[in-house]
Amino acid sequence: MRGLGPGLTARRLLPLRLPQRPHGARLSGGRAAAGALERAMDELLRRAVPPMPAYELREKTPAPAEGQCADFVSFYGGLAEAAQRAELLGRLAQGFGVDHGQVAEQSAGVLQLRQQPREAAVLLQAEDRLRYALVPRYRGLFQHIGKLDGGVRFLVRLRADLLEAQALKLLEGPHVREMNGVLKGMLSEWFSSGFLSLERVTWHSSCEVLQRISESEAVHPVKSWMDMKRRVGPYRRCYFFSHCSTPGEPLVVLHVALTSDIPSNIQAIVKEQPPSETEEKSRIAAAIFYSISLTQPGLQGVELGTFLVKRVVKELQKEFPHLAVFSSLSPIPGFTKWLLGLLSSQAKERGRNELLTDSECREISEVTGGPAHETLKALLGSSEWAESEKLVRALQAPLLRLCAWYLYGEKHRGYALNPVANFHLQNGAVLWRINWMGDSSLRGLTGSCGLMVNYRYFLEETSTNSTAYLGSKHIKASEQVLNLVAQFQKNSKL
Repeated sequence: MRGLGPGLTARRLLPLRLPQRPHGARLSGGRAAAGALERAMDELLRRAVPPMPAYELREKTPAPAEGQCADFVSFYGGLAEAAQRAELLGRLAQGFGVDHGQVAEQSAGVLQLRQQPREAAVLLQAEDRLRYALVPRYRGLFQHIGKLDGGVRFLVRLRADLLEAQALKLLEGPHVREMNGVLKGMLSEWFSSGFLSLERVTWHSSCEVLQRISESEAVHPVKSWMDMKRRVGPYRRCYFFSHCSTPGEPLVVLHVALTSDIPSNIQAIVKEQPPSETEEKSRIAAAIFYSISLTQPGLQGVELGTFLVKRVVKELQKEFPHLAVFSSLSPIPGFTKWLLGLLSSQAKERGRNELLTDSECREISEVTGGPAHETLKALLGSSEWAESEKLVRALQAPLLRLCAWYLYGEKHRGYALNPVANFHLQNGAVLWRINWMGDSSLRGLTGSCGLMVNYRYFLEETSTNSTAYLGSKHIKASEQVLNLVAQFQKNSKL
């Protein structure tokens, strides 16, 4: 899940009071300007980050003046470059975290009490002192910013900047990772299901909401207003979560198709044609989740998508009491990249063939006129191969079994490597069906060789499946998928 509407920036989200120079000075604007900016950052953090009061005074110490937190927000909003924001965040993480001396002292106290017979209250108070010492100073800053008007939205944007800085290698190290974890934990509490409102989008929704839904669609881009009208019209449902701090603003969006069966091709769902005028409930037997997009990168890792799927299922069951079939029709991002990586590694060892059978190599070579592995490397990075019916037939069997292994067998820390698979499996879905030529668009062909997958939700089994996946890392899969995995294990050796 990804996607941020182009207009959702820190400058738009908050009515920031922009600082005067040298706050806006660029790090790249010369040594003197950079030094002035760094000194301004240090002075700002010294004033804005509240000190940790003594344990005995923790509930009696007044909160910092609202202006101090507002100064941080304003200063940060005036930093135009990612490198500047990363510099400030790095200084915050490094210099205003946990007092390790206090942690060591309190830890020693707890250990000493555990070795001596003491009243439970004494030990519990010592443990509470230790917990207090483990709270980083910057958490207090975030806590107070969250109380400002627009402060929660600001923190969401700040975390998006933090994640971007890490991805760009502008920020690295354990202190940065720790601050990201602290901020993620705070946002997870603030954006828990009790603070979220489920809203349905229709063609009669406001133009602003329709525009944001269109811009945030990260899976199957909206092509036109007619396309958007189709996606919120008959036999379609579109829902989003908003938060009490940002009412009416989509945070995560789910698109649903109401169909007679479980489709194997996305073009049938997102095809461009005028929407039907009426909706016959008797024709609706299945609800298909075909797109879910997070509009705010700063909420990455917060379980909004999981909550949204569960709430939408309940909403659909209210509207259609007879509805019993729930499934996704999902893309497989990363499959082509993974496969090309395998082909490249095998190309380095002349004569090595562990992905394709001998007969498959011969058939592909006959069609392409060159060595199977080399021509596949050249072809799969584009959509040209799909224009040849012979090549499409030749690739069907090997790509299906390779995709099955990618989804079922390739792991990251024991869980599914593919992020979409991991999301649905955590929710308790079954890896149900892999669809050949499920997405014939350019994006589908280049990103996942045209393949799509259905993750099916058997509602009476989702809790058991989720527990098995999260606990023992077991993936519940259908017979079709398991047969493809067995074919892979027989014909391929990785």
